[in-house]
Amino acid sequence: MFDVYLDNRRNLLVLKKGDAIPLDARSVAWRKSKKRSVAVSDEIRSAVQTKGYYIRRASEFKRGR
Repeated sequence: MFDVYLDNRRNLLVLKKGDAIPLDARSVAWRKSKKRSVAVSDEIRSAVQTKGYYIRRASEFKRGR
């Protein structure tokens, strides 16, 4: 399972369940989503496995990157 966090700009942070927010992302006020995700895309799963987290900026999502 994965924990999903959102900030006030609708950026997305995905972590393994129970992991702490990484130090480089602590400057932002993250709100934990009430829903936990069981399944995520392969891109997110591989990023969480290698880096321990996945961050997506809302502006990147809107532009289709």
